[in-house]
Amino acid sequence: MVFGQVVIGPPGSGKTTYCNGMSQFLPLIGRKVAVINLDPANDSLPYDCAINIEELIKLSDVMAEHSLGPNGSLIYCMDYLEKNIDWLESKLKPLLKVTSYNQNTQTCLEMTALLPFQDVILPDDHYLLFDFPGQVELFFLHENAKRVIMKLMKDLNLRLTAVHLVDAHLCSDPGKYVSALLLSLSTMLHLELPHVNVLSKIDLIESYGKLAFNLDFYTDVQDLSYLQHYLDQDPRSAKYKKLTKELCEVIEDYSLVNFTTLDIQDKVSVGNLVKLIDKSNGYIFAGIEASAIEFSKITVGPVDWDYYRYPFSTWMFYLAIWISKLLSSCLFSLLATH
Repeated sequence: MVFGQVVIGPPGSGKTTYCNGMSQFLPLIGRKVAVINLDPANDSLPYDCAINIEELIKLSDVMAEHSLGPNGSLIYCMDYLEKNIDWLESKLKPLLKVTSYNQNTQTCLEMTALLPFQDVILPDDHYLLFDFPGQVELFFLHENAKRVIMKLMKDLNLRLTAVHLVDAHLCSDPGKYVSALLLSLSTMLHLELPHVNVLSKIDLIESYGKLAFNLDFYTDVQDLSYLQHYLDQDPRSAKYKKLTKELCEVIEDYSLVNFTTLDIQDKVSVGNLVKLIDKSNGYIFAGIEASAIEFSKITVGPVDWDYYRYPFSTWMFYLAIWISKLLSSCLFSLLATH
């Protein structure tokens, strides 16, 4: 089982910077990282990518050959990638190094017949970061990118979380903030993946002026009716008052959208986001053989859970299991002697 992130968001939201920062942070906590660039328009990468879609198709070639603009060319590239998904899978398989064993090799005296053939996949080394294009309609309108993701998850047993980046400066404009909420909601419903919405560049939010409300209002997506007063003050938004009100009600009726914040240069901020992502895609359960009750404690617990209780290195977990079994056997031995 392989874990990773699908990094998406509008142009300028900081996806490439995010992948660069995350690829530097994750090795610090013991993870091997492979960054996969699936943006054919991104020809200046600050990180070392394990796979680059430009080896398959280039945006400039599509624009020149088919006389398409940038948006049409990106859609063409995603369609071409979907039709050549075998190319991407062949590039990914060497990174996965999946180890398996046949359960039929385990025999039991009480069994009269072997169990049906079943392979057990062991956790692997690499953690995947997929850097997708910034064309938003690819993720809430067209099906190509979604089908690519679903195909990879099914064929390669991936566990992926969509990390949707939104520039935090949109909070300074109520109209743009409502648009960001609609985009986030549409993307969540379309992709059908574990989803984390992120207000990126949070360290720069004060440079765009004072917010109308405190930051919690924007991250928790509280009562949006309070935005109506500020929207009415903008002559461009006033004539769409009724439409805006109805859209806000749609967002509140779904009650799905909220945000976490990110300063990619702050290790604490990045670490908190990693914890949230690990909780959403199940990474925290990798290698844990606990009871259902213990799983439920982790699931309903706060985001800032104790990573040292469930460390990243699975050998430490198995060492703890071995010690606990040893102590248990010693205790039973003492009770038996008395």
